[in-house]
Amino acid sequence: MLIQRIITALVLLAILLPAMFYPSPVPFMVVSLLLLAAGAWEWGVLNGYSRGAALLLIMECMVLCVLAWKLGLPWVQTPTLWLVVGGAWVLLGVFLVRAGVPAWPRLVLWLRIVGGVVLLSLAWLAVAQARVRGINFLLSVLCLVWAADIFAYFAGKAFGRRKLAPAISPGKSWEGVWGGMVGVAVLAVGWIAFDRITGQATLSLYSVLFAKGWWLLLLGVIFLAAMSVVGDLLESLVKRSGGFKDSSNLLPGHGGVLDRVDALLPAVPLAMMLCSVA
Repeated sequence: MLIQRIITALVLLAILLPAMFYPSPVPFMVVSLLLLAAGAWEWGVLNGYSRGAALLLIMECMVLCVLAWKLGLPWVQTPTLWLVVGGAWVLLGVFLVRAGVPAWPRLVLWLRIVGGVVLLSLAWLAVAQARVRGINFLLSVLCLVWAADIFAYFAGKAFGRRKLAPAISPGKSWEGVWGGMVGVAVLAVGWIAFDRITGQATLSLYSVLFAKGWWLLLLGVIFLAAMSVVGDLLESLVKRSGGFKDSSNLLPGHGGVLDRVDALLPAVPLAMMLCSVA
């Protein structure tokens, strides 16, 4: 299992890193489109589609993403869109997590399927816009989600006592959530300090928020860390509802695409929302 994880991670890095650091954003946009389209297939399977029928969701997700690409949306500002998407993620995400596992199957199937494909397509658009803003900007958003997850894991292991949502994800604790929030705050302050010391002038999520003051920077990153947890819990809820351990076995040793990007699905659109209003 460990060897599988390492090999899969190395293959992913060999694909993602050159695409991310290529001068043009196009290669990374293509790679992320393919990954999220695969996530759409997983979403269909998790919600009761056969593996064959779920292939249609790949096409639907790709059509939506390519349409947005053809309209030039990755290269323009869309503040109203991100306000609507961000509001939907907060309201629906929190509502569904609070409602718990039994509530998910009671939603009509078409709504679950369409909602998932649309949110995956919008996540791709947010990633594309973040990459167009610059490599440093995209990395700052990705690192925030990774830091929230890593700090939450170690804080939960060391101090976890009160379960966050035992019926959805028994391993998560409130102490882990607080640890993740502290971690992203430390990351944001360190990122700003590093940029100042090195004279780094490239745009990052933290520099955009910091331009409006320390208060917006700290509140913003804590909010994003919290919503990354909501994304993680929502995917766990859907898997538990369908009796799945992983979203698929597309990534040997790591599970599926959705297992790896669940926290990013709300975090990146919400990061674009914060930057639109900052």
